[in-house]
Amino acid sequence: MNILILSAGTRNKVVQYFKKEAGNTGRIIATDCSELAPAIYEADAHYIVPRITEPGYIDHILEICKKEKIDGCFSLIDPELSMLAEHRDEFLAVGCTPIISPYDSVEICFDKYRMYQTLLEYGIPTGKCYIDAKAFMDAVRAGKISFPVFVKPVKGSASININQVKGPKEIEVLFSLYDDLMVQEYMNGTEYGADVYVDMISGKTKAIFVKQKIAMRAGETDKSVSVKDEELFSLISSFVERLGLRGIIDIDIFKIDGIYYISEVNPRFGGGYPHAYACGMNVPKLIFKNLHGQENEDEIGQYELGKYMMKYNEIMIR
Repeated sequence: MNILILSAGTRNKVVQYFKKEAGNTGRIIATDCSELAPAIYEADAHYIVPRITEPGYIDHILEICKKEKIDGCFSLIDPELSMLAEHRDEFLAVGCTPIISPYDSVEICFDKYRMYQTLLEYGIPTGKCYIDAKAFMDAVRAGKISFPVFVKPVKGSASININQVKGPKEIEVLFSLYDDLMVQEYMNGTEYGADVYVDMISGKTKAIFVKQKIAMRAGETDKSVSVKDEELFSLISSFVERLGLRGIIDIDIFKIDGIYYISEVNPRFGGGYPHAYACGMNVPKLIFKNLHGQENEDEIGQYELGKYMMKYNEIMIR
């Protein structure tokens, strides 16, 4: 079983986990557009590829799939997810299964305002959002929302260009400088992250790991502790299945006054996934079983409780 990890970047642990699961039965290949992406050197082989915005990028990746006899591939960056989903049939034609949700589901996840509207449609609590500055200020005056709030791109990732805003003047300035912004309610509660695996064959949720976030750094969980709550497991399962998601999903959640609010959904490995893996949620194993045409067993909540993750820096010298 050969796996291609696209845009591997600094996600060394993910490459290591797949290599361990593959053992002597397959190879793990990694790509990146930079020779200074440390994760590619953990793989059995690697390729330096054009940026995803370059013409012919997908053709380049398809050639790698054919050359390396790739059985499944996935990306670790948001901008590539829709592209992978959109070209699914082309990958299947060369014998490679894209490990990604359907295109429409990916697009909803990537568009934060569409996700907000979807959560409202499903009756799932979420923070209020506005894409019109005037409508937001009208809501402030009506007492429906108050400062501080977050202003962020409607489509964005890695917490880039997210600003905490404390007054109307900042709203005016930001909306005059940038397009495609939205205002999101500041949710003052306990923050959680969920790593979720939805079976690619049955479409049923097979594994959920939940961590309470203790500290964040550069948009990723830096310190966290594993927790369990059957109510949250049920909410997550029904949500991801209704949205039609597949494979590995990363979800940000807040708990305020005893109520869970879904904030953001990323249809890929989250930066905090190593915590889940260390506690027993082996997503590479689940992916390999699906690629062999077998449905996974239910493993929801089957992990170690009260285990802490603390990230620290490592270096690679070459």
